[in-house]
Amino acid sequence: MPSLRRTRDRLFYGWVILAALLIINTVTQGLSNSFGVFFKSLEGEFGLTRMATSGIFSTHMALGCVVSIIGGWALDRYGPRTIIFLMGLFAGLSLLLTSQVNSSWQLFVTYSLLLSIGTGSIYVITMATILRWFDKKQGLALGIAGSGAGLGTLAIAPLATHLISNSGWRTAYLLMGLAALLIVIPLSRLLSKGPSEIEARPGGVKPGSSGERELEKTGREDSARLAGFSLPQASKTRNFWLLGSVWLLYSFCFLLILTHIVRHAIDMGIPAMEAAAILSLMGGSNIAGRLLMGRASDSLGRKATAITCALLAAGAMTSLIWSQELCMLYLVGIVCGFSFGGLDPSVTALIGDSFGLRNIGVIMGTLNIAWGIGAATGPAIGGLIFDVTGSYAAAFSIGATAMLAVALLIALSKRGIKEGF
Repeated sequence: MPSLRRTRDRLFYGWVILAALLIINTVTQGLSNSFGVFFKSLEGEFGLTRMATSGIFSTHMALGCVVSIIGGWALDRYGPRTIIFLMGLFAGLSLLLTSQVNSSWQLFVTYSLLLSIGTGSIYVITMATILRWFDKKQGLALGIAGSGAGLGTLAIAPLATHLISNSGWRTAYLLMGLAALLIVIPLSRLLSKGPSEIEARPGGVKPGSSGERELEKTGREDSARLAGFSLPQASKTRNFWLLGSVWLLYSFCFLLILTHIVRHAIDMGIPAMEAAAILSLMGGSNIAGRLLMGRASDSLGRKATAITCALLAAGAMTSLIWSQELCMLYLVGIVCGFSFGGLDPSVTALIGDSFGLRNIGVIMGTLNIAWGIGAATGPAIGGLIFDVTGSYAAAFSIGATAMLAVALLIALSKRGIKEGF
């Protein structure tokens, strides 16, 4: 790849990879996370209950965890370029077809299934690729790449709300599908599996520099980290099950809030546009949380930053139970977005530290099963609780308790490939 080598000579190509993945994340995760804005339209169009409407998104998330294993396996062997190309194709096709459905069962095919193929592996592919490209600034790089989820929510949620209000939900999905095709597919051509593919060094270390001498000094540690565990070996460690449980509870709470907070605000009499702004605030603070806490994890430690974020999220979800004013809902949205965003890069870095990088794609993909289970059950349980009780209070209480459990599980985990047992 001569062009990639020429680019490498001018700058560290990892920053190009990071920029491309940031934009791809912004589009794909923004498309997926905007479901809450479409909730009321789909509920009314097809005469669905809250639980049934939530089930469309829950099925999408559950299928995504299966897809992520395949995507992680393929990443370890073939790199991200072809995989992201196919994902962009499926994401665009999914939303184009969703705009034309005339029965609720079709949504489970066009949205739940096809969009899971188009977006289900994006987190695993992004984070595993960043783990391979960056070393010293890993937490910050993970935070930047992952902030695409917040940027997507910040940008696409209000855009989708505007399109729905002026042109209807079908036109909104049609235009979003075209955007996926026109943005994700071209950017996929910039991607590369890791520095070795273009003869570069992790983190942009140049030959003969003090950074390279430092790398040589710690060569054994780096060699162990780059080699890492196989999936069967990783699954026998304590960290595998602890961190898997963290993902499950974390995604349960995150998707519970993401799916139902707008509907909760509308139930309180808040206009739809003002309620949708909660998602935008969550998106903005999610970005800040990923960047600030990702950077903090590089200097203060992964576990300390992750535990702090989990406790903040627990407090915010508790406050949501009694918050009645719009300003309080906005504040809760900001704290939730910041804490959920800040938790992600720290836990992801812990996974890389615990299991090494050789098979990090398939390991993260398998751990993503836990994420998918939590993401599928969070929205569905929230909808079921509302259908039975007429309130989200019990659901938010369960979420707050789950985040306290996350803090405890992180405290029990070990950092380092030799300590992950």
